[in-house]
Amino acid sequence: MRKERKNDETREIKFTHDYTKHAFGSILAEFGDTKVIVTASVEKGKPKWMDKEDLRGWLTAEYSLLPSATNTRCQRERTKISGRTQEIQRLIGRSLRACVDLTKMPDLTITIDADVIQADGGTRTASICGGFLALKDAVEKLLADGTLKESPIIEPVAAISAGIVEGEVRLDLNYDEDSSAQVDSNVVLTQSGKIVEFQTTAEGAPYDFDKMLEIFKVAKKGIDEIIAKY
Repeated sequence: MRKERKNDETREIKFTHDYTKHAFGSILAEFGDTKVIVTASVEKGKPKWMDKEDLRGWLTAEYSLLPSATNTRCQRERTKISGRTQEIQRLIGRSLRACVDLTKMPDLTITIDADVIQADGGTRTASICGGFLALKDAVEKLLADGTLKESPIIEPVAAISAGIVEGEVRLDLNYDEDSSAQVDSNVVLTQSGKIVEFQTTAEGAPYDFDKMLEIFKVAKKGIDEIIAKY
């Protein structure tokens, strides 16, 4: 059992809106000691790979760690991004596209940028939560100025980590817990409980089906609590 919180309890979670000046939406997402600045930028047009007859807009994401975000300095990814970064960017993009109707934002591209300024586990899930709120704030501005006729957001989405540490299912793992976990999971759900992503990996020995269900159950509890903070 964790001394500072129960196994099914999240770290302290805080979202600060309008954290930067120029972005259409900007959020400082804090999950304990993990802090991520997430912004939403809006551009006219859509990617060249999309068919001209395609009436959808597009939503994409980029993710980065500041060099001092971790306990040892990490290199900036200036020209070539790592496989880990690519995976996280795709996860953020998939998760946020799952909660929007792209046909309601025609000829627009919204880019979500997640910049980790301090990492202590759960950076990708914090980025998704902050990304949704940055997207929501951007959409509200686009509706207000007439760029959008109706909101493309279908329903809120949120994410959280969970896993098995020292034989116990725990929610919202920090770095120490994540690095020693026997099972590591990242769960992304919509407000109505639909599954967007359920990544679960045994880091050593296989684990039982009942434990997987327990992980999902505790993650859903955490996600419900996060969405209630929106």
